[in-house]
Amino acid sequence: MTDALDPAAMREHYRSTPLDEAELPAEPMEQFVHWFKDAAAGRLHEPNAMVVSTATPDGRPSSRTVLLKHFDDRGFVFYTNYASRKGRELDANPHLSLLFPWHPLTRQVVVTGTAARVGRDETAAYFRTRPHGSQLGAWASPQSSVLASREELLRRYEELAGRYPAGAQVPVPPEWGGYRVTPETVEFWQGHENRLHDRLRYVRVPGSPAAGAWSGWPREPGPGRRGDAQYVRLPEAVLRPGPRTPGRCPGERGNPRARVPPRRKPAGRTGEPAGR
Repeated sequence: MTDALDPAAMREHYRSTPLDEAELPAEPMEQFVHWFKDAAAGRLHEPNAMVVSTATPDGRPSSRTVLLKHFDDRGFVFYTNYASRKGRELDANPHLSLLFPWHPLTRQVVVTGTAARVGRDETAAYFRTRPHGSQLGAWASPQSSVLASREELLRRYEELAGRYPAGAQVPVPPEWGGYRVTPETVEFWQGHENRLHDRLRYVRVPGSPAAGAWSGWPREPGPGRRGDAQYVRLPEAVLRPGPRTPGRCPGERGNPRARVPPRRKPAGRTGEPAGR
């Protein structure tokens, strides 16, 4: 194998501005807005593309790239066929992760949480904004189903195009709609030279009285309460041996030596539960 095809020889030396936890906003969605704007301004190809990973109830995972179509304080929304593999898995096991791989910016955002179907009115409102061909495609393509040939798929599309010509209102397929991902953690990763990367993570505090906002760092005197819910923003650590630097996570992605020790909830402070 030549060096050009040897994955072990493929290396990029990152040059970027450190991610300073002191400058992060109190809420993760606000930080996501900042980075999403940077990704869009950087002319990345489909900055709203994200890898959605789901799993069966017995833990068998699957992943695919999906386009983010909306986000706000409630979470992240994407649309799909509910009868697809991801739809079936989410109905049986709502836990999932999202990954925004913004490689040209040496950044990525990882979200974990749970998904629930959005209302039909919200689905219909979005469906009306789709191009006519995409509306027909939602009917023609039985996601995750086996077809005899591509010609069968094209034949379905042409039949639909004849039934609903351009300008006609296409109804929303009954098995097509949106999912809203309510985040439990949101992690912001910034690559740096010598693999001394930054990884800062917002974590929902279990047992908070409501849902919707995020609190400050565990080192603050007491739990911050904003809006409807309580979260903590946690610095990740550390490659042992070596001193711990809050907010820094040395080690390559996927390096088994780079491990994060479990955090304990100190008395009188807000933090992750013991052993999380």
